[in-house]
Amino acid sequence: MEIINRTKEEMSLVDDLAEKALSRRRFFRYAGLFSASAVAVGSLASCRKDNNNNGVDLGSGDVGVLNYAYALEQLEAAFYTQVIASQFSGMTSAEVAVFTDIRDHEIAHREFFKTALSTNAIKSLEVNFSAINFASRDSVMATAKAFEDLGVSAYNGAGRLLSDVNNLLIAGKIVSVEARHAALIRELIAVNSFANAEVVNPSNGLDVSRTPSEVLAIAGAFIKTQINASNLPS
Repeated sequence: MEIINRTKEEMSLVDDLAEKALSRRRFFRYAGLFSASAVAVGSLASCRKDNNNNGVDLGSGDVGVLNYAYALEQLEAAFYTQVIASQFSGMTSAEVAVFTDIRDHEIAHREFFKTALSTNAIKSLEVNFSAINFASRDSVMATAKAFEDLGVSAYNGAGRLLSDVNNLLIAGKIVSVEARHAALIRELIAVNSFANAEVVNPSNGLDVSRTPSEVLAIAGAFIKTQINASNLPS
């Protein structure tokens, strides 16, 4: 996506927005929103095998849906970890703080699902970031935007597949944070693009929703490990 040329006033607005995000640092560490015991997976049969000829099986029922979310959180956590480890030239202190916060949130999401799923959790996935130029601000921002928009649409599409209300509650809490990430990244790229027609339907005010097959087809370009989602509910 083309990055707009910003005026000094626009850059000031973006920096102010980024600075305001700093007051929310370590949100999950202190909010106490998540408890592994709140996720109802222990009694669900996943019918999952880590490796077979069709790749890593996410499983079935709510376990499968939560493993699907876990896979996406692994991808995002790995991406933002690399962004901070290999900072592009000219990354501002505000941008470092924003990317660090988002990294910590995604790691918290990833570890939450890993702990909650316990022995039902899929293995750690191998990522493929060869198409991303981490030395380029444009490349990093465009990828962050794509990942955040994709994550929000994934949770929007997966909610109806969950059968346990506690799992749906947790998914709702996480997608609200992912939407905050998406809005902030969009503003860092182009002012007033946080909820444009690319992600919010102007006629009904609803965000984009994607099915697991649609999401994994996009995310698969960045994941080396083959994923089998054939047993997910539909």
